Amino acid sequence: MIARLLLTLLALALAACAPLKPQPTTEKRYSAAELLALRPADFSWPAMSTAGERAQREAALADIRARIALPPGPERDAALPKLFDLVAQYNLEIDAARPLLLQALPTLASRDVDYQRALLTAARALYAAPNEAAVQAALQPLLTQLTASKPFAIAAYTLKAMNPGYAEFIRDLVPRQFPQWRDDPRLVALMGDVAPVRMAQPPLADLLAAPLRPGLPVIYSLQRRGRADMGLVLVRAADGRFVRDASGRLFAQPQLALSRSGLPGTITNGNTPQGVFTIVGAGTATNPNIGPTPYLHSKLPIEATVAEFEHADSSIEWSEAAYESFLPPSWRAYSGIKEAWQAGRAGRDELLIHGTTLNPAYYAGTSYFPGTPQQGCMISNEDWDPATGRLLASRQLTLAQTYAAVSPRQDLAGYLVVVELAGEGAVSPAEAAAQVLAAGR
Repeated sequence: MIARLLLTLLALALAACAPLKPQPTTEKRYSAAELLALRPADFSWPAMSTAGERAQREAALADIRARIALPPGPERDAALPKLFDLVAQYNLEIDAARPLLLQALPTLASRDVDYQRALLTAARALYAAPNEAAVQAALQPLLTQLTASKPFAIAAYTLKAMNPGYAEFIRDLVPRQFPQWRDDPRLVALMGDVAPVRMAQPPLADLLAAPLRPGLPVIYSLQRRGRADMGLVLVRAADGRFVRDASGRLFAQPQLALSRSGLPGTITNGNTPQGVFTIVGAGTATNPNIGPTPYLHSKLPIEATVAEFEHADSSIEWSEAAYESFLPPSWRAYSGIKEAWQAGRAGRDELLIHGTTLNPAYYAGTSYFPGTPQQGCMISNEDWDPATGRLLASRQLTLAQTYAAVSPRQDLAGYLVVVELAGEGAVSPAEAAAQVLAAGR
C-alpha cells in the first residue's frame, strides 16, 4: 500500500512549486490566529520516514533506469523530459543521462516549444561543468534556429553560464532574431544580463527602510547573486521595526531561493526573481514536495491584481510605474529589482514561501547544502522523524508564525522583497544585522 501511494506521489512531484490540483480538492487556508496555534507535532508526512523515503527514491531510480534503457525512437524522445526532471531532483544516474541529452540537443529546432524548453532547462541543470565544450558546440548553432523567446532565452543563459564570452554574441543576435524584443519580458531581462555595463545596486539600507505600504509587515529574503549559497530571511513588523528576540538578536534564519535549473527568475522553473511580491494569506499545498506545513502565499505582479498588491480597493491597471510605486526612489531605476515585474509579465506564478519534503542528502556536497532546491519557490528546511515521518522542527513554520505574530490583519496581508547581495558564501546573520542597522539610521 505504501509503495503504491509513494508511486502516486512521485508522479505528482515533478510539477512546479504551485499547489497541484490533480482532482477537486479544498485546500486548507489559515488565519493569523490559526497559524500561531500550530505546532510541528501537528504534521506528518509518510514519505519522510526512512522507509517511505527509501521507497520513493527506489521508485524514482527504477523509473530513471527504465527511461534510460529505452531504445532510440519516439518513445524514448517522449520519455526524456521526465527523465531529466527525475535525474535533477534526486541527483541519480547523471552520467548515464547526459549522453542522451547531448544526442537530443541538435534536433531541438524541429521540436515543439514545450519540448525545447524542457530539454534546454535540463542542459542548464545537468551540465554545470562536465563536457561543457560539447554542449556549447550544440547550443551555439541551435540558438540561431530557435524562434520562440522562452527556449531561446534558456539556451542563451546556458551558453553564457558556461562561457561569459558569449555575452556579445547573444547581445548582437537578439535584435536580429527578435526585432520586437523590447516587448518581450524574457528578452528584456536577457539583454540586461548580457549588457556590457550594469547600473550599480542602490544602497540596501534604502530598500530595508522603504515603507512599501505603511502598516503592513514585510519579509525580506536576502540572497547571493547566482543563488548557489544559502540566503537569509528577515521579518519587518507592521510598525517598521525588524523582529528581534528577547535578547535583542535579529530574527534571521536560512532560506534558499535557488531552483534546480539555476535559470534566472523570468524563466519558468527558474530561480525566485528579485523584487516585490504581495502576501495574500497562508495555506496547505497539495504538492508532495512541499508537504503539509503551511506556506505563505506570495504573488507576483500581474499574477496578483494591483488591488491585491495594495491590499485595498484599486481600479489602477498594472504598469511599470505602478510597480515602481512600491520601491524607494533610489531603487526605481534599478533593473535588478524589477525582475519580479518582468517575471509576472512573462507569466510566472505561484512562487510560494514553503517548507520541504525532499531529503537534503540528495544535495550533499553542494554549496547550498542542506538546502533542497525545487522549481523557483523560497524554501526553508524542516526536520522529520525518520521512524514515523512526523514533523520535529520546521524553519518554515517558525517563519510563518513570526510573520503572523506581527501581522495586524488576520488575512496576513503584507509583502515579500527578494534582493540579491554581493559577496560569496552563505549570507550571515552578522551581515544582515549590519544592513538592518544601516537602515535604522
